[in-house]
Amino acid sequence: MTSKSFALSSVALFALITPMAAGAKAPATTTAPAPVASLIKKVDIPYQRFALPNGLRVLVHTDRKAPVVAVSVWYNIGSKFEPKGRTGFAHLFEHLMFNGSENAPGDFFEPLKQVGATDLNGTTNFDRTNYFETVPTPALEKTLFLESDRMGYLLGAVTQGVLDEQRGVVQNEKRQGDNQPYGLLQYKIFGGLYPEGHPYGHTVIGSLADLDAASLDDVKGWFRNHYGPNNAVLVLAGDVDVKTAKALVTKYFGGIARGPQTALPTVTIPTLDAPKADVIKDRVAATLVTRLWAVPGLNDPDAAGLTAAASVLGGLSSSRLANVLVRKEKLAVQASAGFGAQSQAGVFQVVMVVRPGVDVALANKRLDEVIADFLKTGPTADELQRTVTSSVTRRIAGLESVGGFGGKAVALASGELFSNDPVFFKKQLADLAAQTPASVQATAQKWLSRPVYAVSVENGPREATGDVAAAPKPAPAAPPQAPMGTRGAQPTVGPVANLVFPKVQRARLSNGIELIYAQRDAVPITRAQISFDAGATADPADKLGVQQLTLSLLDEGTKSRDSIAIAEERERLGVSFGDGTSADRTFLSVSVPSANVAGGLDLFADVVRNPAFRDDEVARLRNTQLAGIQQELTNPQGLAGRVLPKLVYGPASPYAKTAAGGGDPAAVAKLTRDDLVAFQQAWLRPEKAKIFVVSDLPLARVKTMLDARFGDWTGTGTAGVKDFSVGAVQASPRIVLVDRPDSPQSLIAGGQLTPLKGSDDLLDAELANDVLGGDFLSRINMDLRETKHWSYGAGGGFARNENAVIYGIRAPVQADKTGESIASLMVDLKEFLGPKGITQTEFERTINGATRELAGNFETAGAVLSAMLLNDQYKRPDDYYATITQKYRAMTPLVLDAAARKAIDPNKFVWVVVGDAKVVRPQLDSLGLPVEVIPAASVASAK
Repeated sequence: MTSKSFALSSVALFALITPMAAGAKAPATTTAPAPVASLIKKVDIPYQRFALPNGLRVLVHTDRKAPVVAVSVWYNIGSKFEPKGRTGFAHLFEHLMFNGSENAPGDFFEPLKQVGATDLNGTTNFDRTNYFETVPTPALEKTLFLESDRMGYLLGAVTQGVLDEQRGVVQNEKRQGDNQPYGLLQYKIFGGLYPEGHPYGHTVIGSLADLDAASLDDVKGWFRNHYGPNNAVLVLAGDVDVKTAKALVTKYFGGIARGPQTALPTVTIPTLDAPKADVIKDRVAATLVTRLWAVPGLNDPDAAGLTAAASVLGGLSSSRLANVLVRKEKLAVQASAGFGAQSQAGVFQVVMVVRPGVDVALANKRLDEVIADFLKTGPTADELQRTVTSSVTRRIAGLESVGGFGGKAVALASGELFSNDPVFFKKQLADLAAQTPASVQATAQKWLSRPVYAVSVENGPREATGDVAAAPKPAPAAPPQAPMGTRGAQPTVGPVANLVFPKVQRARLSNGIELIYAQRDAVPITRAQISFDAGATADPADKLGVQQLTLSLLDEGTKSRDSIAIAEERERLGVSFGDGTSADRTFLSVSVPSANVAGGLDLFADVVRNPAFRDDEVARLRNTQLAGIQQELTNPQGLAGRVLPKLVYGPASPYAKTAAGGGDPAAVAKLTRDDLVAFQQAWLRPEKAKIFVVSDLPLARVKTMLDARFGDWTGTGTAGVKDFSVGAVQASPRIVLVDRPDSPQSLIAGGQLTPLKGSDDLLDAELANDVLGGDFLSRINMDLRETKHWSYGAGGGFARNENAVIYGIRAPVQADKTGESIASLMVDLKEFLGPKGITQTEFERTINGATRELAGNFETAGAVLSAMLLNDQYKRPDDYYATITQKYRAMTPLVLDAAARKAIDPNKFVWVVVGDAKVVRPQLDSLGLPVEVIPAASVASAK
């Protein structure tokens, strides 16, 4: 229902919004949505603030719903501060600061894994660098020690070897991004919008030539100038009070000396002298066109108007661009707009993916006409109301998590760092709610009537745009001596309380549909998910892709509503829909503010039970799916995903259907409305359904509302039946090379069919894999990324299906190290499964981490809902996670070794490599396995 995006690579500042589809007017909802003002009142994050004498600003928010604390450190340093010749330094330091400090040598993930940290990461953008983790309350002191050590005691641990290692990792990060379709676009955007030397005029990853030229002294000087406590904000959010926070922060950060104050650069918002256009040639399935303007940043008075303009023009499901270009005129697969707001500048972008076969000139003409019409007419009051409701609903949902990428700590830190106001988000919502059609139109005219920068990405031989990554320097022969710390032993971690998992209750609707429910009241949102016993294995073998097309059409019109009416009603109510498939299950989901739950469930029930499958919408979405398949076939992940399952499961297994991706293009092209109706009636029916709900509302009320909407639902015709009489039969060991010319990187995907079934207890095997391939600290990742720096990240894991389980490995590597990488992976596997099994240190890290991270793993209602679904599918008791700590504590290294050796056999692996055959084939020939070469263009038709 919402999974219709046309796959694009992630580009900085781009917020590509997935459109919905069209029809005629339909009745409005009979349930009035809650007033926006009442929703805004629910958005609040109480906090207390203090500062240390060295300038460190500290914000504390107390939230006792779970025994965890989010620790978030934001440094006032990003790529906009980098002078010429030093680009990429901020991002490089994001990496370096994970490689240990003087009193905590070694990888920063090691102690954090031991304490049970969740949501841990670091990111860099134009304006800042941040580090964050959510830890059990007893681990707070140790975590503050660690964060303070990398702030005040880092440089003794930054050696030439560490610098060279992380330069290599960054080079592979760049290769991985550049290797995606449309991956070169960002280099044009920033250089084209901004003049040379502008703070926002280069990419965050920067110039690899600058990084290669940097000496160890250059790098250390950069740190001394920018990472002092007076250039940082520390946020503690969760199970902590200000008294405790002040004592601990003073103890560990108070002795760090103030550094130079980082001054904000002078930033102007440039206006082009005249419209200009650039074209990029790349391996893409469809032409992408953009319209770009440099605009002010998030603190500017016009920011709210630009936000609203972007939403109405191309952000809402019912946006002007989607309605005209995607739904009505069918010129585009996707059309969206976004306001990428940084602290001192922003980019207003319009993005359109032209439908294959459409005249690009015509699509461009109509795109410009829609933009011009919006500037002429402005938004309606209803469009603004829907914009505000959607924004407020997203913010309310974000309040559930204390940390991570978008929780409460993020809101407080960004407000403090960029706007000197920790609750700046409240001002943003108030400013947005105060917008009028006239004010938004005036703001849009002010900024979007200026000369535009248009960039198109067209199919053709890939251009060398942006840096070409140099070959990384060899890894140091031996790790440097660990630095000598001066702060004494790290704090210990006290006992962590057992997980308190919400009580799961079960009931049945009048027609027998089982309802599985848990109550969580951290935020006033109701989440429901219908799980159907279907999945990818339910697709008919001669109609692969029919399920995806069926799901994509559910909210494109019902018997009483057309697609625009559905989209508009969703926006008024703050409702979001979702759909998805695993190998064995199909999911339809809804999330709605509980104040609007009646109207949200009305709409959801109509979409689930009464899809219209109108012929014009079937034709449009079928073409969109075909375009998506073509795009998938230009993507390394998509290519590997279409080849490996057939080798691991065997072509006759129902699980080989998971290789279809978006479907068999020949079959999808022939799908009719009758095919969709047949699939819907066979598989999306009440006998195959269970409804899972997590809500702040009580079970009795939830059951009554669901019974009124689904309790009289009956199936039509005969239910579908999956046939697993043909078991999985793996191909013999081999390498299949998918030739993708000029790829700067190779994608390695390996797999093996295990003797396990999905209903088996895989806990010991999955814990063993945490050491082998399932964690950042795993042997596979540490080998290819940190030791050899041939990859930005590699790992492995079990794909758990009900009737078959495979073990798979994924490793994007630099092209010239493809063969050596496979050889290294084989060594890693054989050593782990042979003479070098799990060490006591690895075992303790894994068990401690798994035990201590439970509270953080289930902080949100969404995580609880997912656990309920998995427990039901794998026939585990509802209290499985409440009792899992006892199972962890009963494990031993020998138990985990035995489980891994039972499941994984490296001699049975089949390998798929997506890369440039002329570079890669000679490397693979030396590995002693048969090598088969398949052109990328033939993957969709390969059997």
